[in-house]
Amino acid sequence: MAIILDGKGLAESVRRDLAQRVSRLRAMGVTPGLGTVLVGQDPGSMKYVAGKHRDCEQVGIASIRHELPADATQEEILDVVRALNADDACTGYIVQLPLPRGVDQHAVIDAIDPAKDADGMHPTNLGQLVLHVDGEPRTPLPCTPRGVLVLLRHYGIELDGADVCVLGRGITIGRTMGLMLGRRDVNATVTQCHTGTKDMVDYVRRADVVIAAVGRAGFVTPSMVGDDAVLVDVGVSRVADPDTGRMRVRGDVDPACHSKVRAYSPNPGGVGPMTRAMLLANVVEMAERKAGLSA
Repeated sequence: MAIILDGKGLAESVRRDLAQRVSRLRAMGVTPGLGTVLVGQDPGSMKYVAGKHRDCEQVGIASIRHELPADATQEEILDVVRALNADDACTGYIVQLPLPRGVDQHAVIDAIDPAKDADGMHPTNLGQLVLHVDGEPRTPLPCTPRGVLVLLRHYGIELDGADVCVLGRGITIGRTMGLMLGRRDVNATVTQCHTGTKDMVDYVRRADVVIAAVGRAGFVTPSMVGDDAVLVDVGVSRVADPDTGRMRVRGDVDPACHSKVRAYSPNPGGVGPMTRAMLLANVVEMAERKAGLSA
């Protein structure tokens, strides 16, 4: 039987630990606060942001919400970013992506105070990740790659010296996942595959761990993976259920792979909950640094 990498259950355990740390901070007069900037009414984004604030309530983090209409200008969005940079009640915040067409999202992300970058995606923080492969990181880490590593370590998946194949090169997951796997405290050997990769199946089949983040439902099939592989499914696609016609989430990994491999993360219920938990962890750690509780 394959090991199921249950991110939902682990995320609940992470939140319980964070709640204790938040209680300690509050006793010192410090209340961590998570800010969100939501532009427009995309259903997926609205649901995701609402979930983040429910998580905040569960662990005792204050919620700071900014919602703008879909026709908000770039300058109006930047005004909100500047306000959050200056808001002492805001420990860290995120700008929910994607932003409406015509808005330069890179300019918006660049305007975030790196010390309040709850997503760990500001160029300054990514630069720190590139430059420092040793020691404990002292800047916010990208939430999804961090969640993947915490999940794998919790289930005893050995990464030191392992061959890890990352499918996808997006900055949110693919490229940052490779950077974190290459840190000396993880010490994996990373192959990054993308649309230009020749003989991709050969790389996938040889890998000890496959991390799929291409956003194509069922992309990884049983014939592509080895019998002893570990599959981490990060992809999110919305497809119509053939029986009901209703849209549902599907990952990059064909469920037929699950009976073949050593371990796999379900989707949903695997990496997604861990991403949300790591966002909270970033906020709590930023508050602890500010309070002098960590290096």
